[in-house]
Amino acid sequence: MVTNVAVLGATGSIGTSTLDVIARHPERFRASVLVAHRSVEALVALCQRFRPDLAVIADPAMEGELVRRLKAADVRCDVGAGPDAVVAAASGSLCDTVVAAIVGAAGLESTLAAARAGKRLLLANKESIVMGGALLLDALREGGGDLIPVDSEHNAIFQCLPGGRPDLRASGVRRLILTASGGPFRGRTRADLGSITPDQACAHPNWSMGRKISVDSATLMNKGLEVIEAHYLFGAPADAIDVVVHPQSLVHSMVEYQDGSVLAQLGNPDMRTAIAHALAWPERIEAGVAPLDLTRTPSLAFEPADTDTFRCLALAFQALRAGGDATAILNAANEVAVDAFLAGALPFLAIAEVVEHVLTELPPEAVVDVRTLVARDEAARQAARKVLARACC
Repeated sequence: MVTNVAVLGATGSIGTSTLDVIARHPERFRASVLVAHRSVEALVALCQRFRPDLAVIADPAMEGELVRRLKAADVRCDVGAGPDAVVAAASGSLCDTVVAAIVGAAGLESTLAAARAGKRLLLANKESIVMGGALLLDALREGGGDLIPVDSEHNAIFQCLPGGRPDLRASGVRRLILTASGGPFRGRTRADLGSITPDQACAHPNWSMGRKISVDSATLMNKGLEVIEAHYLFGAPADAIDVVVHPQSLVHSMVEYQDGSVLAQLGNPDMRTAIAHALAWPERIEAGVAPLDLTRTPSLAFEPADTDTFRCLALAFQALRAGGDATAILNAANEVAVDAFLAGALPFLAIAEVVEHVLTELPPEAVVDVRTLVARDEAARQAARKVLARACC
């Protein structure tokens, strides 16, 4: 039986890797729904190759161009546009599995919709769970589907736990250990980072990623968001989650048990491993990733994360311990600050300062529903913009 897969964020790096794995197994998987933000040309090219039942462009202003280009390419499929169409695509009957890879807070509604609909949810949009982790867990209970993390670190933990997402205490787990590459500025001091440019921040030593996530990797905010994600995915308190810097990016994360055992998942740094695992779980399939030759790998090194220099990681732990919607406030403020840095309007080190200021200005409130969460997200963004405006005056 062929599994129909909806790829939300099909033109991004996760979407591209997912489609590569799907193409390797046409007898098992079919890309039945493809969703992109604004990249009409790239979406049409994917439609030509994969012939989905439905193509959706999130920006409604691009619908006409998508229709015209699909017709010119002789691709016949249904077309949708706008946020509501993305949500409908994630929860509709055209797919069994949903790969949630839309970047940022924009992916929240469609992720929740897929969970409520009981889809197998392959989660690559960490902002959804960082913003609305409690809501996502409720939606999963309501829908009864599976959630399998696609982030390499959380997928590694998933693989190292008995049964994927068990009760950690009952399973004898002492702590979850997330590994971080350290980004492009590993070993630097705050004094070294005062004049960092966006291009320098986006030059990751091990991964090729989008600019926003590359900056998050450089500030270690990406690892902070992953700490929050691990809390919700696996029910681990903040004190049972650690981060270690591992520059080689071969050990993707570890689980330490009460008897002293530490289980680690290793592999070449290629997202297709985690994607193939999530698509086929509990089975294993070929991912197109080169085997890891341990006799030729460099020595594996581990070091503590420098939260004094990279304060965004410390702020993420702070928000997680604060509870409520503090993690959503953190995420929103960070998105605004990173956008300003990429636009050349904010120094690199000031990203953490903006986030910290907004966390102080907006004390956490209980997460009630999506509407209030979205309102708080917008309040955090407005607060961050005010900080930026004052800094520019």
